[in-house]
Amino acid sequence: MSINEIQDEIIDEFSGLDDWMDKYQLLIDLGNEQEPLDEQYKVESNLIDGCQSRVWLQADYEGGIVRFKAESDALIVKGIVTLLIRVLSGHTPKEILDADLYFIEAIGLKEHLSPTRSNGLLAMVKQMRMYALAFQSKG
Repeated sequence: MSINEIQDEIIDEFSGLDDWMDKYQLLIDLGNEQEPLDEQYKVESNLIDGCQSRVWLQADYEGGIVRFKAESDALIVKGIVTLLIRVLSGHTPKEILDADLYFIEAIGLKEHLSPTRSNGLLAMVKQMRMYALAFQSKG
């Protein structure tokens, strides 16, 4: 499934919810469904700068594909990083770098996050792209 197809799927899931409390609940549920990050990856070097809460992001590169795993100590942030992983993980570095992450605005996430969470979201996207860039140069 392409990055845009996955984004469209997420937009569909959120479009059925009118109330922002329901959307936050969906984010929390998504975060809770995510497998916990192995303790070995919860290290300083995997912490994302710019996030108010603690977010660890682990990236692996195998067979030309980037796989992300992450965890956060904040429920809504964990849901947000789960969505980013769903969209970007399992794709090539080039696909990740070329991706227009329009779902963030389409589901209203951008306008409904506090400034600190918004900065954290941008930091997560930036870090995922930095990994993709590093893997592309190895590729």
